[in-house]
Amino acid sequence: MASSTPTLATRWEPLPLRVVAELLGPSSARWWLSGGVALDHWLGTSTREHHNIDVSTTIADLPRVVQALPAPFSAWAPSGDGVLPWAEADMDADLQPIRIHDDATGAWVLQIDVEDGTDSVWVYRRDPRLQLPWDRAVIDVDGIPTGAPEVQLVWKALRPRPEDYADKDAVLPKLSNEARAWWEHAILTIHPHSSWSIHVRSPLTPGKASWNRTKR
Repeated sequence: MASSTPTLATRWEPLPLRVVAELLGPSSARWWLSGGVALDHWLGTSTREHHNIDVSTTIADLPRVVQALPAPFSAWAPSGDGVLPWAEADMDADLQPIRIHDDATGAWVLQIDVEDGTDSVWVYRRDPRLQLPWDRAVIDVDGIPTGAPEVQLVWKALRPRPEDYADKDAVLPKLSNEARAWWEHAILTIHPHSSWSIHVRSPLTPGKASWNRTKR
């Protein structure tokens, strides 16, 4: 019998992307696919194994996303070394990530990350200087709202793990010139101490980014 009280150690059975879209689509809230799965969806191929699946929303839209979940799905918020039902959590706390549990199978199926934004722009949660209009920050990929790849790579730049390097190597060559220029500018201005910033500097003028050089 499936357990109705999950823990952080509960197994993951990530939902297929189309099921995620069907699950969240009826909600009027803003949400989008994020993380490594978003990058694979944008690429149109699976580049590596993903143990979970992430979507993002804003703090204003989070309640509507959660409240629109049908049975048997339930939402759980982090609490110390465990989780508690979302409805019992302190709504004034930084509740993320929210995990979605399938009470029928006893597995985690989805993770919801909370990002910042206004009605008109997406705002980088770690540094509000970095912003993008929503139609650039979240794009439609085969009918599923998906975080723009250059934005996902900024999230991964702070303390990149081996899988983040793999994602960057797969995605960066396929970005448009505009998207790559934006990403390079973001790395140098927001995360200048990232190990990735070294690779966007000109070999002739190390203190300047390649996006500056190409605009001359």
